[in-house]
Amino acid sequence: MAKYSAYVFDFDLTLADSSKGILICFKRTLEKFGYKIPDDYTIYRTIGLTIVDALDLLTGIENNPQREEMRREYVRIADTEMVKNTFFYDDSIAILQALQHAGLKVGIVSTKYRYRIEETFKQQAGSFPVDIVIGGEDVKAAKPDPSGLNMMIDRLGESKENVLYIGDSYIDAQTAMNAGVDFAGVTTGSTSAEDFKKYPHVCIAESLSGIFAEINNSK
Repeated sequence: MAKYSAYVFDFDLTLADSSKGILICFKRTLEKFGYKIPDDYTIYRTIGLTIVDALDLLTGIENNPQREEMRREYVRIADTEMVKNTFFYDDSIAILQALQHAGLKVGIVSTKYRYRIEETFKQQAGSFPVDIVIGGEDVKAAKPDPSGLNMMIDRLGESKENVLYIGDSYIDAQTAMNAGVDFAGVTTGSTSAEDFKKYPHVCIAESLSGIFAEINNSK
């Protein structure tokens, strides 16, 4: 695991399957505001976008004048539904712990709110093997803008060549490319291996365990 000295992860669909909670929040929000509820896959494909950008897509209204009011409603629902409907992948916590035990730095950069990520670890994992979390409330521009990832690199005190960013979405691949760091894609989200191949990457795998197996084999 020592090819890089810092490993930075996306959260939703990279470390944890939050799709059940996200579907609940979007469906209830759209229903309250009188919009037609799209099929589950259409909603699923918006994971990784900011809440307001996803709502624009799901309502079919660009810069929807209700987007901020709808965002607040989504967050209100998420406060009771998200954490209990988010489940870490079987290998996630063990990998994060192994990285820390090896003396490596671990970070999370996500559009999800930092407090929500921290609460999910507290309630669902029972441990918090992460050094720094940068969430949606910590940046002015969301991914694929690299500001969150650049902030993480600065806070970790690392040079970019020593950092690997791992994510499930083409948005994560674009973020790594914009920040100038290596990227590894995991196909636990809606982005396929073929789509990941359009972007610079060191490896693509079906799971986090697969990512680290490939990294270790490439030493």
